[in-house]
Amino acid sequence: MAWDDWSPRARLRRWWLSRLPLTDRWTLGQRNVYILPTRAGLTFAATLIVMLLAALNYQLNLGYALTFLLAGAGLVSMHTTHGALRGLTLHLKPAGPGFAGQPVLLEVVVDNPGRSARHGLELRFEDPAAHGESSAWCDVPAGGQQSLHLALTPPRRGWHAVPTLVVATVFPFGLFRAWTVWRPALRVLAWPAPEQPAPPLPLASSAAGDTRPVLQGQGGEWDGVRPWRRGDTMRQVVWKKVAKSGELVSRETAGSGARELWLEWAAASGGDTERRLSRMAAWVEQAQSQGLASGLRLPGVERPPALGEAARRAQLDALATW
Repeated sequence: MAWDDWSPRARLRRWWLSRLPLTDRWTLGQRNVYILPTRAGLTFAATLIVMLLAALNYQLNLGYALTFLLAGAGLVSMHTTHGALRGLTLHLKPAGPGFAGQPVLLEVVVDNPGRSARHGLELRFEDPAAHGESSAWCDVPAGGQQSLHLALTPPRRGWHAVPTLVVATVFPFGLFRAWTVWRPALRVLAWPAPEQPAPPLPLASSAAGDTRPVLQGQGGEWDGVRPWRRGDTMRQVVWKKVAKSGELVSRETAGSGARELWLEWAAASGGDTERRLSRMAAWVEQAQSQGLASGLRLPGVERPPALGEAARRAQLDALATW
């Protein structure tokens, strides 16, 4: 931990954040919306003080009127800025997994049950130095919803908590800034980044006893079919079954066994643990793209040979959490 993390300010920040509840749904009210003047607001207040002193010194009735008129506008601005957040509900949608070092998109839905539109809402990370200085902006119509998106880049494989978020606004005049601090409970899974360039796959073997005839039975229907794989030609697609089921299936050619391979920990030798996992992630991606039914073997973990997006995600999840 860096020396700055032990400073009184950092320790006070951690203590305050630890008191916030972990939730993926955050309703804004009087207790969790904060407001302070901005630099422009402080300058505006100093200008009002100078104008008031000048009006007192020179007994200028118009000076009094202008000073109090602007002061009233400032108070209305403070109420409007705070009201732009009060009553909103924030909901963080579940985020899919991604590879370490690549951005994962977070989606926050802002629900406005009020009868007036909310303008100039900003979503960002509470600690931009650690998680990026990007921010998202939106206006929310009365009685409507709007989505905000932020990109989170996990630095390494495994589960990662979504960082603390801040939703803020300076609407309408920028004299005050209202904000809320939100600790989501959602966690994001990061898969090992595939090794680049991708190493060659281990040798594949044919699954024993998986040969089926192409044409059987009656009416010219194809019984020897399998799910469509990348690389199948349009002539291999059984269009009659597609019309009935709505799923793409291909003809199984006579004498062709389903090729499968095992991606084993021992075969990924060379390098430390993270590098071996990165190599196996590259193998998983290659096998699925080439239409090979692949199985995964790690010490204490085994995934049977399978093909498709569900199998790919199960294998990458096993690599990420091993």
